[in-house]
Amino acid sequence: MCKPLASPFHFRATLMGIVCAAVVGSPWAALADEHARPVTYEAALWPTPTTWRVTSETWKLPGAETMGMVGANLLFDVSDKVRLGVGTYGAVRGDRGGFITLGLAGEVRQRLSSSWLGHAGLFVGAGGGRGGVELAGGGLMVRSDVGLTYETAGYGNVGFGLSHVTFPSGVIRSAQPYVLYEYTFHSLLGQRGIALSSLGQSAATGLPSRAQEFSLVTRSYRIPASVVRDDGQTQPDSMQLLGVEWLSYLNDRWFVKIESDGAVGGDSAGYMQILAGAGYRLPLTGTMALKVHAAAGPAGGGNVDTGGGLLFDAGVAWQQKLTRRTALELAVGEVRAPSRSFKARSLALKLNYQFGLPATAGAAPVAWPALAGLDAVPLRVRAVSQTYFKDSANWRNGDRNRSVSNLGVQLDYFVSPHWFLSGQGLAAYAGKAGAYMTGQIGVGTQWPVAERWFVEGEALVGAAGGGGLTMGDGLVSQVNAGVGYRLSKSLSLMATAGRISALRGDMRAKVLGVSLGYEFTGLADR
Repeated sequence: MCKPLASPFHFRATLMGIVCAAVVGSPWAALADEHARPVTYEAALWPTPTTWRVTSETWKLPGAETMGMVGANLLFDVSDKVRLGVGTYGAVRGDRGGFITLGLAGEVRQRLSSSWLGHAGLFVGAGGGRGGVELAGGGLMVRSDVGLTYETAGYGNVGFGLSHVTFPSGVIRSAQPYVLYEYTFHSLLGQRGIALSSLGQSAATGLPSRAQEFSLVTRSYRIPASVVRDDGQTQPDSMQLLGVEWLSYLNDRWFVKIESDGAVGGDSAGYMQILAGAGYRLPLTGTMALKVHAAAGPAGGGNVDTGGGLLFDAGVAWQQKLTRRTALELAVGEVRAPSRSFKARSLALKLNYQFGLPATAGAAPVAWPALAGLDAVPLRVRAVSQTYFKDSANWRNGDRNRSVSNLGVQLDYFVSPHWFLSGQGLAAYAGKAGAYMTGQIGVGTQWPVAERWFVEGEALVGAAGGGGLTMGDGLVSQVNAGVGYRLSKSLSLMATAGRISALRGDMRAKVLGVSLGYEFTGLADR
């Protein structure tokens, strides 16, 4: 039996336990609530309530300075009262553009009336940005909050509350009000190893689907001579970025999108942008289309002069279908930081992977025959801690004998029983490297060696920078090898060793890591 919350410490400790327990038990979906459900696993698949949440608040910094922060969280219902997910917070007002954090989020909820709910949440993450080490210390961030949410009829939910943010090894200690907007939908997620092939095609009752696009993005900015760095020096006239983008179509024309990119060229290592927006796709022929979009979000780092951090992006793209699932996209546009000098013309090349996700009719269970014609997509999410150890003399600008510890999340898609595609995002939480962050994608392989034991290897490439690590232009590669042990059918623990290198910089580090993985099954159009 849980004891009542008696103090802020007990409040945070209890919520931290919820986060950890939910990760261990079933982190992304309510898959273990068997005894509470009247329909058996064999009869139906229960949709998982999934929530996109956006918050806005203003942190108080030393010296009477303030920093406006926007937060975004993706939360999955673990039970009627518990949600678990991932989140990010980024500066959009003030003078700290590029201050961005990533981490894990959890909350407990209690219904107060037919329309009002109370909630208490905890975010544990890492990151920093402009003024990173002085403000964020090692980078560890803890945010707790309490608030109220009002459910509207079909337009999402609105709410408000109070939050408290601390960077334990830094100087940020701030309590403030916040406002939120959230939109809840339902995802079809299953336990590891479910098979749909035996249902065949003819049994399908026809679940509608919603079109999706996942893209690998390479982008180049052409920067005018009027743009300067945040220290007043000349900004190089170009910047190259790598990133990923996700589009979800609301109907056959309109879509919403989110994109994250990091600098890999142009002497701006550490620059990062996270942009969310909407757009319209106009088919021209059966294989060609024109797309327009507008987006905004936090951006900065790498001495790029984004001021408070808010960046606007707008553009147009030509899309050419290559195969049933893939397309190539060429996009042109412009980005602009309204509070400072940074602006650029943008040219991007995107490789799209197109698929559909089943659209459910609310929370009603979906009978297995209705899933015929869908593919089971094996997925794994990992909570990851990696520590870098010096492997070159000038791997960081200061504290060169001090290790750097990073916290993050890794998502794996198994294209076969032994091979997977992987993406990871990590940020420093210890080692006086607050503001260091990396995002990488790659491939991996997994092989069983005993009933519960397995070995893995992976190779990744991506962008990294900040925290005083000598990343050159920001392009990095990393290789890892690991040994894992299955704690249960879905849960595994893995230890890894590897190496990360800046391809055009001095940074070389040995990497030791540990991760807790949870395997589950997504569903997509066949």
